[in-house]
Amino acid sequence: MIDIEVVPLEKPDDVNVIVGQSHFIKTVEDLHEALVGVGGTLRFGIAFCEASGARLVRRTGNDPALEDLAVAAATAVGAGHCFVIMLREGFPVNVLNQVKAVPEVCSIFCATANPVQVLVAVTAAGRGVTGVIDGEPPVGVETEQDIAERRDLLRAIGYKL
Repeated sequence: MIDIEVVPLEKPDDVNVIVGQSHFIKTVEDLHEALVGVGGTLRFGIAFCEASGARLVRRTGNDPALEDLAVAAATAVGAGHCFVIMLREGFPVNVLNQVKAVPEVCSIFCATANPVQVLVAVTAAGRGVTGVIDGEPPVGVETEQDIAERRDLLRAIGYKL
C-alpha cells in the first residue's frame, strides 16, 4: 500500500525555499559552507532529515528564524534524506549551482519563492518525496509586450546585460 500526502511548506512571502534530497549526515555542514561562500548578506536556515541511525532533523544556519522555518518544513515533510533551505536577502539563482555541487546532493525538487506543496509517498518502509507543487498553471502565452517587459526586468535587476 502507498498513500500520498500533500505537505504545504509554511513560509513568509519574502522567503525563498529549496527542497532537495541528499544521502549523508555531512550534508548539513556542507550545505552551510556552500551558502556562506556565496556572500555575506545571504541569510539562511537549513534542515536535513536523517534516514537511519538517530533519525534526527539536523539543522544549521546564520538566521535563527530561517533555521526554525527550515526545521518546521523538514519535520512536516518527514522524508528520509530530504533537506530544506530557507533563504532571505538572496535568491535560489544565486546559490543553486553551489547547492548542486555539494557531493551529497542527489537532486533538487524545487527552488522558489512561490507557495509550495511537497508530495510525500508513505509506505510501510517510510516516507519519500515524489515531487512538488510549485505555483499555479499558466493562464496564457506571453505577448510581444510581455517579452519586452520580461527582458527589461532581467536587465533592471542585473541578471542580463
